[in-house]
Amino acid sequence: MQPLSALDFLAEHPRSVLVEVTEAKGSTPRDAGAFMLVSRDAIWGTIGGGQLEYMAIDNAHAFLCGNGLPEMNIPLGPDIGQCCGGRTRLAFTPMTPVHAENLRQRLEGEHQTLPHISLFGAGHVGRALARALCPLPFKLTVVETRAEELQSLPSGIGSRLTALPEAEVAKMPAGSAVLILTHDHALDFLIARAALARQDLAYVGMIGSATKRATFAHWLKREGEDESLMRRLTLPIGGNVVRDKRPEVIAALVAAELLTVYAARQEMRSERQVAYP
Repeated sequence: MQPLSALDFLAEHPRSVLVEVTEAKGSTPRDAGAFMLVSRDAIWGTIGGGQLEYMAIDNAHAFLCGNGLPEMNIPLGPDIGQCCGGRTRLAFTPMTPVHAENLRQRLEGEHQTLPHISLFGAGHVGRALARALCPLPFKLTVVETRAEELQSLPSGIGSRLTALPEAEVAKMPAGSAVLILTHDHALDFLIARAALARQDLAYVGMIGSATKRATFAHWLKREGEDESLMRRLTLPIGGNVVRDKRPEVIAALVAAELLTVYAARQEMRSERQVAYP
């Protein structure tokens, strides 16, 4: 069963309090913008756990009874049993239909800015990857030629059924990632060639082995493509350190790989902004 989204939670628990980190100074478990929802008997999300979160939940419960504080400014030190050393300011907002709509618009806007991942192939590893990537900060679309393979994907994931998956690469926004895991090596090669022809993708990865990499390189050369394209191909995906072929393990390794790629890109953007304000 898939975890509830924030909006699903509000539909089931309309009388809730939004607890949001509005300011984070020094070392804190979550940054400004993190939030959780607290109803009388259920909780969605987290602002970092520990005593900070217990205090926030207690205040949210009191808020529901008309006695809580609208704001808390909490030092994360030994006085509350935490050792982060920073300070977190929290805002408490009772959810109304208007606030729920504002939250929906905020989440939709944030979703539109997420990195886009196109996952080609919904076999055993593809489905495991879809499950692993679903809760992460990515906008995921699974592309398949087989309708039946799209039936068991987690909810909230985009899907596209097409006879020409390689043509979908041209439609992807700049900065996207391509994961190639189809049931057909020839199809993998077509998709990879289309992806490597673009200079603006953040990541192009294909499932396989050293032998498959060599075979693809030979195929590219035979097709008249520049052999230097291979430098931008991650094959095998997930790296070589952990040699475990279980789909769930591969999925975990690839998810970590993608998070690392996008964290590095974000750091580079931040450095450029500092250098050229």
